[in-house]
Amino acid sequence: MSKRDFYEVLGVSRTATEADIKVSFRKLAMKFHPDRNPGDAEAEIKFKEINEAYQILMDPQQRAAYDRHGHAAFEQGRGGGFGDGFASSMADIFEDLFGDFAGRQRGGRSNGRERGSDLRYNLEISLEEAYAGKTAELKIPTAITCEACTGTGAKAGSKARTCSTCGGHGRVRAQQGFFAIERTCMACQGRGETIDNPCPSCRGEGRVMKERNLSVNIPAGVEDGTRIRLAGEGEGGLRGGPAGDLYIFLSVKPHQLFQRDGADLFCRVPIAMAHAALGAHIKVPTLDGQEAEITIPEGTQTGKQFPIKGRGMTILRSKNRGDLYIQVVVETPRNLNTRQRELLKEFLAESNGDNQPESEGFFGKVRDFFAGGS
Repeated sequence: MSKRDFYEVLGVSRTATEADIKVSFRKLAMKFHPDRNPGDAEAEIKFKEINEAYQILMDPQQRAAYDRHGHAAFEQGRGGGFGDGFASSMADIFEDLFGDFAGRQRGGRSNGRERGSDLRYNLEISLEEAYAGKTAELKIPTAITCEACTGTGAKAGSKARTCSTCGGHGRVRAQQGFFAIERTCMACQGRGETIDNPCPSCRGEGRVMKERNLSVNIPAGVEDGTRIRLAGEGEGGLRGGPAGDLYIFLSVKPHQLFQRDGADLFCRVPIAMAHAALGAHIKVPTLDGQEAEITIPEGTQTGKQFPIKGRGMTILRSKNRGDLYIQVVVETPRNLNTRQRELLKEFLAESNGDNQPESEGFFGKVRDFFAGGS
């Protein structure tokens, strides 16, 4: 029976791009793969057919020859085998489609030794600690290398032996029709070794659970959400494998006086109405625990900001600091006594537009609005 056109096999046009060919091949490979069609001889034939078509059309030189001469271009000297480049491409695709392919291992295994997992530790600090930095003492419950067996997992005086099922490779090969697939060895779980006499302290894992004490330097200027990586301070590796990393995620607690915006700080300060009207000198707090003095000019309104240079947050990995902004809020007096009420009434009686230009201007516009003005 004559071969079908390779473009027809993959369901693409002769002008299809490599991306189009790859997408079509993935769909067909998913549909006809022997693992998904056990015992189906027709599916196996179609799977072989799309593999051959993909091999030719994904190679620019072979595709050009096929476009010129058709199947005749490969009838002599070809043999229908798979080249190295094709095998690599196929491995990438089938790893996406069906997981572990051609012996590729996930998890960092090497001769039975596995890298430990990375750990996460959430640490909450105050704004003052973010400003000045600190040394944090942490207690981390984690797996560490077993001292009794030095991480081998084998009882003292014994040692692991090479797995007889996979010969120490950690993988076994299975032939499925024309296709050979390597899978993780179930006897040794891909480690390549088995332990006949496991260590009683760690039960063959080569590590035990223990609480570790760590001192961590928190640099000045860190922000909420900062991540600090401590290499090799994570979970100990299995059977003497390398340890994972420890990641410390910082969160900064809200402050009762200051709000942070990058390197700048903002502080909302209430002032008396008389101070806002007459002017004053007031002292305000700073994050370093000291005070600063600002001058309130006559006629200061609510929302006015007064910057204090260099009194904001420490800038990470720098000797510089941001600025502190004091935002004043004019406080309306309450619970007035008789004399205070009389004084305010006298003030209102004698006030004019010059005393309150914003309110006079606003209500002037209101009057024009209701009078039909623009």
